[in-house]
Amino acid sequence: MRLASSAGLGLPRNTTAALAYVLGMVTGVVVLVLERDDEYVRYHALQSVALSVVWLGGWIVLMVIPVIGWILLPFWGLMCFVLWLVAMVKAWQGERFRLPILGEYVAKYGRAK
Repeated sequence: MRLASSAGLGLPRNTTAALAYVLGMVTGVVVLVLERDDEYVRYHALQSVALSVVWLGGWIVLMVIPVIGWILLPFWGLMCFVLWLVAMVKAWQGERFRLPILGEYVAKYGRAK
């Protein structure tokens, strides 16, 4: 698949989509603000923001739960890290990779403008 240049940042679409994941919510929101017309880039930016919110929410919940939460916390972090890394690589490869559960939600929300 040939990816055209992205209008907002002047970078290729796949690079911009991958950059949306780099700093999670921060870069996701920046890319959402700067990329208004590219559906592919906006999808990955929204998915980056959603993944960051879920990652942080799960971390907070597990920190509050004594013992069991603290034991599960490293596994939660590892799982979220792997999902983040896979999503970033897939975005760079030009694929519209959908994370389990989150990807479906983002696809529905992203279409409604």
